Amino acid sequence: MLETKIYLDNAATTKVSDNVLNAMLPYLKDGYGNPSSIYTLGRNAAIAMEEARSKVAKALGCDATEIYFTSGGSESDNWAIKSTAHMMAAKGKKHLITSAFEHHAVLHTMQALEKEGFEVTYLPVYENGIVHPEDVEKAIREDTALVTIMYANNEIGTIQPIPEIGLICKDKGVIFHTDAVQAVGNVHINVKEQNIDMLSLSGHKIHAQKGVGVLYVNKKYRLSPLIDGGAQERGRRAGTENIPGIVGLGVAITDACANVDAKNAKLKPMQDRIINEIMKIERTHLNGDRERRMASNLNFSFEGVEGESLLLQLDLQGIAASSGSACTSGSLDPSHVLLSIGLPHEVAHGSLRISMSEYTTDEEIDKLLEVLPGIVQKLRSMSPLWEHIIKGETFKIK
Repeated sequence: MLETKIYLDNAATTKVSDNVLNAMLPYLKDGYGNPSSIYTLGRNAAIAMEEARSKVAKALGCDATEIYFTSGGSESDNWAIKSTAHMMAAKGKKHLITSAFEHHAVLHTMQALEKEGFEVTYLPVYENGIVHPEDVEKAIREDTALVTIMYANNEIGTIQPIPEIGLICKDKGVIFHTDAVQAVGNVHINVKEQNIDMLSLSGHKIHAQKGVGVLYVNKKYRLSPLIDGGAQERGRRAGTENIPGIVGLGVAITDACANVDAKNAKLKPMQDRIINEIMKIERTHLNGDRERRMASNLNFSFEGVEGESLLLQLDLQGIAASSGSACTSGSLDPSHVLLSIGLPHEVAHGSLRISMSEYTTDEEIDKLLEVLPGIVQKLRSMSPLWEHIIKGETFKIK
């Protein structure tokens, strides 16, 4: 039986940490009360939930009353965008702004709103995978309801100029939302200082359980519920709360935000070594800006190689990686993120995403760098396109 020995797909999900697991266990066993109940078991669950809410608020630099627990990043994105759009449509504002390489939780939500009559501007991200603040400013109109730009891209790891974009939106009187699912725990975030009105995050990206997330909403906005049916989350989000997951998330975000600098100090040298070694392979391209990126995330394209074949060969070596977003890994279409930064379809198909965590070791990176060149060479030797590529008879990365 094959065994994954080296896990380099932390942008897809992370393992639950010991601290998180230990915090969750009491609420999976004896502390199983419904927090809406008035007896002691329920009240204890409610107290634990509010303690977790305060921890999340402290990590983001906001008030606990501005934190709403959800099932994850996708729900948070949907809630923020749809409810804001409908709220502002009542004021005659039906124009939305986002970028071309957002997560599909944002893009598909925008497409759904377009069917309702909203107009959406999709900003370019350029070859380096960065949104230009001046493009945001130029795109804002009198009828603009919302700007939503992701904090860090899930596929190529580039960090966007969120404080600058937030300030532009503040000056223009436009609501600003950011999908920070990948960014939390990798960069320092303070929603007040960075002019963020709404922020989405997901627990399973920071060593918490899957199925729990957060939407931060500035207290000056009162969003309508996305899910109806109960009075939970101060009447804004129906459904019995996931107390073990919420408690775990409170611990996870506290640990993640406290360790940002230590994590980056460890991973940046690993990242530099990976880039330097992998770029020695001919016809290889680093996707996204080399410096303005998370230390944990790298994305490469190899001409003449199919990404799926590359992943399978790595898996045979006990290494788990990705060719892009886990949410679209079953798709045969090339990554919309890689196409948005100008890669040809053929090259976008040959991508490899390496995403690390604080648990990643130098020995694991040694193994990756040992086997990867040979795998690329093997796959190219089997590719009918490779000979044409090296003769310059087809596409070539700039």
